[in-house]
Amino acid sequence: MQRTQLATTPLGATGLEITRVGFGAWAIGGGGWEFGWGPQADDESAAAIHRALELGVNWIDTAAAYGFGRSEEVVGRALEGLARRPYVFTKASLLDDGTGRVRHSLKRDSILREAEASLKRLGVDAIDLYQIHWPIPEGDIEEGWAAMAELKERGLVRHIGVSNFDTGQLKRIQGIAPVETLQPQYSLIDREAEDEILHFAEREDIGVIVYSPMGSGLLTGAITRERIAAMPADDWRRSDPRFTEPQLSRHLGIAARLQEVADFYDTTPGAVAVAWTLRNPAVDGAITGFRRPAQVDPILAAANLELTDSDITLIEGRS
Repeated sequence: MQRTQLATTPLGATGLEITRVGFGAWAIGGGGWEFGWGPQADDESAAAIHRALELGVNWIDTAAAYGFGRSEEVVGRALEGLARRPYVFTKASLLDDGTGRVRHSLKRDSILREAEASLKRLGVDAIDLYQIHWPIPEGDIEEGWAAMAELKERGLVRHIGVSNFDTGQLKRIQGIAPVETLQPQYSLIDREAEDEILHFAEREDIGVIVYSPMGSGLLTGAITRERIAAMPADDWRRSDPRFTEPQLSRHLGIAARLQEVADFYDTTPGAVAVAWTLRNPAVDGAITGFRRPAQVDPILAAANLELTDSDITLIEGRS
């Protein structure tokens, strides 16, 4: 399998060297659950994974919650038999409540059961990075984190991290075991991470991989009002405030500015949006979601795209 040379960087202090862009497997969990993306063909998902690996991507981020196991199963089948597999990252703490909606659990026994199920679905002996998906219930984060540390001690996972935690929550659990990685939401339309958490992670040498760097599609240049109206009923974005007015007009304006920069570099707005997140010194990698092979090539340019200060001024709408 021929591989291209994508820029890489250390993931915090984990010892893992990751490509600046990774494969995000949220959308390949398909529809039929609370945060689904509508119908998805598993063969297209597998083909998208193979294309990303062919182009040099060396990590995949998924979660047990994505389609309640479906995403992990697809990832496992796609990696089966590969001579060289990528790093596999996944997450725990969101469970099916029996109606297609999520319920949260950070209880030790629940985390341990989730890990065993994920290992089986993914077809691996150990998960390269295991993460708490959400710090809910907040009163149980210490118990959940202790369970993650136990899994690492048992060799079932190699590294442990968290997603969606704030600074106070990180400080609470650091005494139990070092927090190796953090996964916050970060994009041009959601910059809250800049206020504190990214600075904290950088000071503490916590590896950072950001999710939704393209605003769940809003910054790709492919989203229009008509496309939103035509989204399947089980695509969570239809009812998200970011995809409706008054926020929508603002976000489409950002996408238009991204298009201007993309035209200069002969690339795509989505690649520029991802490159913008990678410019932050705290960010090691960006999780980019792909549902079809054709979506992969235009975005991976972000791994090697170096934006200038004037690009940033234009993108951010500053005069």
